[in-house]
Amino acid sequence: MRIDVFTIFPGLVDGFCAEGLLGKSRIAGVLDLRMHDPRDHTSDLHRTIDDAPFGGGAGMVMKAEPLFRSVEAAQPPRPLFLLGPGGRRFDQAMAHQLADGAGFSLICGRYEGVDHRVREHLVDGELSVGDVVLNGGEVAACLVVEAVVRLLPGAMGNASSPVNESFGASGLLEEPHYTRPASFRGWDVPEVLRGGDHARIDRWRRAQALHRTLRDRPDLIDGRGGLTETDRRLLEEFPSVTYP
Repeated sequence: MRIDVFTIFPGLVDGFCAEGLLGKSRIAGVLDLRMHDPRDHTSDLHRTIDDAPFGGGAGMVMKAEPLFRSVEAAQPPRPLFLLGPGGRRFDQAMAHQLADGAGFSLICGRYEGVDHRVREHLVDGELSVGDVVLNGGEVAACLVVEAVVRLLPGAMGNASSPVNESFGASGLLEEPHYTRPASFRGWDVPEVLRGGDHARIDRWRRAQALHRTLRDRPDLIDGRGGLTETDRRLLEEFPSVTYP
């Protein structure tokens, strides 16, 4: 998959995406990540990327010309999204949608904002990673790239991982996980996980995912149409483990 990122700090995104599974995905050819610095498409000695807003006001605004020129020179894959707090909320469903495509591109805003003509005439939409304001879109770009790439075939060692995790095919939050030692500071791994009965373990995991989702994200249960009779039996069979 090809992903293009337009940013005045390409090292921020490139460095993050050189580590872990993203780095391995790039080496393996699963991810073709291309960075573009709009400063390379300015026409003045100081490589100016921003200017004061018309009408006055605090802060500076990213200029339209370098962004348009950068995108036109790169001919990036579409859709092309501007990252900003006012956009469509990025979620796991959209990560799957983008992972099913051939590629996409991201523009990282900076300063007080981006010339509105970029929104109107250059991008295909705006993406938000949450109701927060960041100094720029680079952290958001890293989040989007990682969420999408880990869903691609060959990106993860275990193909079932993206299916079983939170917001996966079940629509539930993930169950708790444990590893050795079986007892740590008096806290024991649940007996069912040490018993070797894999059918019972699967039921326990499903029950714990239900317990956790009911407690922390009941809206996800509502989105699935509520609890089924099987769900209710599992909740009765396996009490919830203790969460902080």
